[in-house]
Amino acid sequence: MLRMQQRLSVPFLMLLSLPSTAMGFALAVQISALSWLMSTKYGLKLDEIGIVWAAGPLAGILGQVLIGIVSDNVWVWGGRRRPFILVGGVLTALMLLALPSIGAIGTALGLETILGVAVTVAMALDLSINLGFNPTRSIITDVTPEGPKRTAGYTWMQTVSGTFGVLAYAVGAVWGNIALIYFGAGLVLAFSLVPALLVEEPRTLAHTETGAAAEKLSIGRLLMLMRPLWAFAVYAPIAMGLKLAGVSHHGMWLEVVFGVAALALIAHALTERQVLDGREDIAGFRKVLAAHAISWFGMQSLFVYMIGFVQQRFPQLDADATGRVMSMSFLALNAVAALVPALVLNPLARRFREVRVHAASLALMALGFGFVYLFGHTPATLYVGMATMGLGWGAIVSLPFAIFSQGVSPARIGLYMGVFNLSVVLPQLAVSLGVGALLAGIENKALVFALGGACMLASALAWLAVKQGAPHARGAAAAGGRH
Repeated sequence: MLRMQQRLSVPFLMLLSLPSTAMGFALAVQISALSWLMSTKYGLKLDEIGIVWAAGPLAGILGQVLIGIVSDNVWVWGGRRRPFILVGGVLTALMLLALPSIGAIGTALGLETILGVAVTVAMALDLSINLGFNPTRSIITDVTPEGPKRTAGYTWMQTVSGTFGVLAYAVGAVWGNIALIYFGAGLVLAFSLVPALLVEEPRTLAHTETGAAAEKLSIGRLLMLMRPLWAFAVYAPIAMGLKLAGVSHHGMWLEVVFGVAALALIAHALTERQVLDGREDIAGFRKVLAAHAISWFGMQSLFVYMIGFVQQRFPQLDADATGRVMSMSFLALNAVAALVPALVLNPLARRFREVRVHAASLALMALGFGFVYLFGHTPATLYVGMATMGLGWGAIVSLPFAIFSQGVSPARIGLYMGVFNLSVVLPQLAVSLGVGALLAGIENKALVFALGGACMLASALAWLAVKQGAPHARGAAAAGGRH
């Protein structure tokens, strides 16, 4: 074992963050380049771009949960998470290289429609990312003790990942998105392979539950665990089936029905009674799912449909200039998000606890969304608003991991990480399949920022319903169970 791993020093936490950084960088490349490629190079419409984006969350629904469950219970190549990180990194790098060649792939296969090829490549990329995404985060829980060190691990994860995310958008802004894709493929490969081979994983996970807490996983238990997300999970296959069947003009009745159902299930989760007795806090975990899903609904709307806003607000820009404005916007968002987790959020979390800090960050992010909606009529004001939003974005991708991992069994962290990711991918699907049709029929594309601001404000209020136990309470209870 490396000496810095024994000490859990900051350099080790940064090394531990690199595999997650690799997957995050691949996502940054996807966010920066995918909509731009689909719109400017392949001429897809806004609702068609949404279908391409839907491929990724579809890949993540089963992939994240299954990989989490499997990685909790295997030992291959000297690690529990190592094989998934290594294979996922290699495949992700290869799929990134396929993005600029979608047209050539379609021609080689003799396919006339570019949409089907784009969906296939996007799904293959996301399957590859999903293979390593869960394990790169679970390994942080595996090798850090519950409490401040684990919170530090996840905040340093986002600081390192966010810093390289800034680099991604800088490369895209200066040299263009094609250069970014090739640069990203090399970085993903290096950051996945080297740290995975250096970090030593524990053969036995700490705090293995016994008795009632060790209830075996079943389909029913898994479904109850994800209850706040049921409406999203049912809507996605129905909406996708209608689109594939060519039924695109069914009105918005489907979205209204499932929107009401989603709000009811989220409200039910947020009003559940938590029992903070040192055992697994399943009610608290469901509250985290509900609150996190709301914020990701707003973020995915921004990621997918901001291209429509930029094209409408700045019609004088050509395709390359539009790509640069998009890259600079996400650069501003991620530059702030890279700095705040370790330098601001971690110290504040030690004083005020993670939930309060997270809720406050989301409230500030809502102000950033509102600023762009009202005043984002120049690239400069757009960048200011996006930088303000970075305060909340840095929290979204760091603090929830620290919050929920302290209330569940570390022996099943892969499972919980996979289910937690459903609070990301299911709202992503709803956005890709439903919001695109709504925005395509609305003249004012700036409404994507109004929607995002409303989501962040609602999420901030939802997070205040999550109760945290005393620090180290679960660790003490689990330790007592091992005597």
